Amino acid sequence: MFTKRCVAFLFFFSIFLTPTVSSVLASHSTKLPSPSINELPPPPQLPDIQIVKGIVKKGDTASSLLNNYLPLKTIYAMDRQSADSFSLRRINKGHPYKIILQEGALIGFEYEINQENKLVIQRKNNGFSINQMPIDYDVTLEVVTSTITYSLFDAVKKSGERSELAWKLSDIFAWDIDFIRDIQPGDRFKVLVEKRYQEGKLAGYGKIQAAVFINKGKRFDAFLHKNSNGVSGYYDKKGNSLQKAFLKAPLAFSRISSKFSTKRMHPILNRSRAHPGVDYAAPMGTPIKTVGDGIITKIGYNKTMGNHVIVRHCNGYITRYYHMSKFAKGMKKNKRVLQGDIIGHVGMTGLATGPHLCFGIKHNGKLLDPLSYNSPSATPVNPHEMEQFLTKAQKLSQTMLTAQKQGPSNKESA
Repeated sequence: MFTKRCVAFLFFFSIFLTPTVSSVLASHSTKLPSPSINELPPPPQLPDIQIVKGIVKKGDTASSLLNNYLPLKTIYAMDRQSADSFSLRRINKGHPYKIILQEGALIGFEYEINQENKLVIQRKNNGFSINQMPIDYDVTLEVVTSTITYSLFDAVKKSGERSELAWKLSDIFAWDIDFIRDIQPGDRFKVLVEKRYQEGKLAGYGKIQAAVFINKGKRFDAFLHKNSNGVSGYYDKKGNSLQKAFLKAPLAFSRISSKFSTKRMHPILNRSRAHPGVDYAAPMGTPIKTVGDGIITKIGYNKTMGNHVIVRHCNGYITRYYHMSKFAKGMKKNKRVLQGDIIGHVGMTGLATGPHLCFGIKHNGKLLDPLSYNSPSATPVNPHEMEQFLTKAQKLSQTMLTAQKQGPSNKESA
């Protein structure tokens, strides 16, 4: 009896005095050391991407640019595939391009077709995808101002901008200002323009949103407006279109060497005869624009007019362009041309003593003086859109006062 009770007591007492297995392990455990940084697995390797940038030079072709990275048969296949987007055969000098390589192998090619779009070729599986895509720019809206001393080009250059801006500005006011004979010292302008940047460098200009030009003390305003049909144009502050049926001149910048006259001593024939046009002296090869929409009714050469183009316009108007060095690509009889299209280049073919364009205009068979006739205006802003236009014009005017200004004439107010 005593023995059973002693055994039970000793068992019960041992529960509290005997350490548990877990406590024993805990009391004897040691902290494992952390792996050193040298023992960590290496980070994933990034692909070795290399970008080769360049500008297409004279004589460059897709083959000469890419043959270090692709076999010729692959380049020819890419050209056939790109025909629907933009043929590789059409790359021209002066256009930027990129060749993208991964570990030395070509995975992409980009070519800037124009200021708006680029051709993008990317390796995909066992072939290439080819698309035409918009160029990505960082765009800022800035004000450029300057005063004219010699010419519009000189004033734009003085403001620190490129000549491209002068062309854009002259295109807007080409119906009201003859930039050959109307410009004089003291004229000034202010332009609100989209400036495009790539990698922090100026890459060109987008749309001119608004502009003011003071010519001979007269103010000309221009505001960009897109109508309900999606067609954009420039209008004055009252909503009247700046565009007219005809440009004031077929050349943007040159000088007048001979005016319209019923009697003039011909410099080659050495006899008095009518000169029913205006001679614009300009460097050989200067682009010639058609002054209005129309259809080419005659294009060719004769010993008097040299290379010449005649365009028929609506409402009985005909314009004539003589002594060209050559015609623009694609010009032919019955071709429809739009105002501002380049139809040829200045030359001295036919009876000519120097490079110039002889320009003439007729209305219902009557010869007109191109320097004095009044061209009919285009359609103004739709009355239903007028309120929207006026609101936008006011905002653009205010922006011109507050936007970042460029150029040395910032203190002058147009």
